[in-house]
Amino acid sequence: MTIPLARPWLGEAEADAARATVLSGWVMQGPKVAEFEQQFAEYVGAGHACAVSSGTAALVLALKAVGVGHGDVVLTVSHSFIATANAIRACGAEPVFIDIEPAGYNMDVAALARLLADQCRRDGDGLWYKGVAGLLHLAESPLCTAKGPIGRVAAILAVHQMGIPCDITAIDGLAREYRIPWVEDAACAIGSEWQGERIGRPHGDAACFSFHPRKIITTGDGGMIVTNRPDIDEACRLWRQHGMVPAASGGLFETYACTAYNYRLTDIQAAIGLVQLGRLAEIVERRRERVAHYRTRLAGNPAFRIFPEPAGCRSNWQSLPLDFGGTGVDQGKLIHALAADGITAKPGIMNAHGEPPYGGLWELPESERRRTETILLPLFHDLELTDIERVAGVLKRFAVHG
Repeated sequence: MTIPLARPWLGEAEADAARATVLSGWVMQGPKVAEFEQQFAEYVGAGHACAVSSGTAALVLALKAVGVGHGDVVLTVSHSFIATANAIRACGAEPVFIDIEPAGYNMDVAALARLLADQCRRDGDGLWYKGVAGLLHLAESPLCTAKGPIGRVAAILAVHQMGIPCDITAIDGLAREYRIPWVEDAACAIGSEWQGERIGRPHGDAACFSFHPRKIITTGDGGMIVTNRPDIDEACRLWRQHGMVPAASGGLFETYACTAYNYRLTDIQAAIGLVQLGRLAEIVERRRERVAHYRTRLAGNPAFRIFPEPAGCRSNWQSLPLDFGGTGVDQGKLIHALAADGITAKPGIMNAHGEPPYGGLWELPESERRRTETILLPLFHDLELTDIERVAGVLKRFAVHG
């Protein structure tokens, strides 16, 4: 029997919730979305939560809300799904990529500090990126068509990769020191914790989640923007629905205050999301138990390791990365060896700068190592312990025989 890489936990409760919403006659954004937003905000400890159609939509709106616009740059990582970089370009800005930490998967805060100190300059109230001319070599960069000054550092976009929290304290400190907003790409991180607080209790200006089926909880697709700033929440709510302002009391017509988007979540999706949110604690515990079992089964295998959680972190383990850096293991051969035994695995997290729209400019050695010296192993809520032993057995044979 093939072991899949991932499997969402969906069942009769989700089907019943969707059915009840369909039969209610209200399937578009409505009371279930409002209920989902309220419960999500309460869960993470945020003042506001705004549901949208995808995690990418969440990033776009959050970045716009903190002031990212045409001609700006945003400091982020390449080592992330391409949506992180694409959301920046959707705002008319360009990502400036920071490498990741040598023994992990998140932004290297020392590299971020060096870039802010050495490659940026303060001009009045603005911080400007000195290397902006190099970005004009990227044919699809919005900077190539921007009118007026380009290269203002408009924000930091930090990713909690695979649900592993980045160094929130250090990034928040740098953002405050340099007086720039920052947004958490928490697409994978619902249920994770930093220093005892749930990810989504924003330390930055906003945090953005995804409900894609590969995430910890799913609504089929969807996203959520959480913030403690009422102005950000108000802007995101306006932009997600074509800039519509409801008719005033006694009025006949709504008005449309600005050019905006159709980024709404449906009530059918929100009804499923409410059930999923109720499962979240058990989903996280089951995943953590299975990661612990993986660690035990791989303890005697020197070719492979699962990095320890950073100090102060409690990960939801949205994905399980297996590192084999410095051992000479061939990634492709390893994935094929697992596949020959019916085990699904994937290469490590992609790098946006390795793709054509962003390529040819950046040297990010740690990001590139993680991409080629990591694979993702099967992990989901009902993965059998015997299946973990089966995976470990293949890895043991591979380490000996190749």
